[in-house]
Amino acid sequence: MIADKIDLGLIEEIARKAGDAIMEIYKGEFSVEMKENKSPLTAADKISNKIILEQLHIHYPGIPFISEESKAIEFEIRKNWSHCWLIDPIDGTKEFIKKNGEFTVNIALIENGIPVLGVVYAPALKKMWSAKEGEGSFMTNEASARVLLIKRDDYYLLSKVRIIGSRSHMSIETENFIARLKTQNKEIDFVSAGSSLKFCLLAEGNADVYPRFAPTMEWDTAAGHAVLKIAGGNVIEADTNLPLCYNKKNLLNPFFIAKW
Repeated sequence: MIADKIDLGLIEEIARKAGDAIMEIYKGEFSVEMKENKSPLTAADKISNKIILEQLHIHYPGIPFISEESKAIEFEIRKNWSHCWLIDPIDGTKEFIKKNGEFTVNIALIENGIPVLGVVYAPALKKMWSAKEGEGSFMTNEASARVLLIKRDDYYLLSKVRIIGSRSHMSIETENFIARLKTQNKEIDFVSAGSSLKFCLLAEGNADVYPRFAPTMEWDTAAGHAVLKIAGGNVIEADTNLPLCYNKKNLLNPFFIAKW
């Protein structure tokens, strides 16, 4: 497995370096550009991307990458990759712009479509979640205390289910998901979080299920998926119940459910 050759601590340090640079911009005034897809872009996205790619190239020059803020690579090339990095220099740029702290640096390693390593760093919150196959899944807090994340009870076994998502952007599909749980006499509670923090709070045990019936890209989910999966959870396609996979021809994810 390619992950055996990767130093998780080094990837964590790369994420911290990117986070430090992001926070320098976060503390001051910054301009916002709009990309062709109408999503926002800041100098922080750019510097984070530069730091991550430079460091990965220095330490692991043979591993290709897919990054939100780099030129798209054609599938005719990518389909031959057995492994690659999936990078989101800032997941939650809108949260960064709002200065609410709920944004993350995401770095994941994919092997044969499966996330086998992931680092999610929230620099404003000074918390990191990281995982590697064979080593485990962890949360590291501001005091540098490292906590092992372990499997929780499956949400369908619980009488009260904490759904993580957004109250204000509730889709019909999410409403139907909740309605099905209520027919099973489940009490429903909501937990709100931005960006990849949804996966991380689920992995910590602060939520029970994350149904996502809205568009996401592979770089949005890969690192958080790794943290949850290696802790014992799963992320499945909502329509097929198959595991969510990566480096697809279309980098847009299908709707999914992240759960224990």
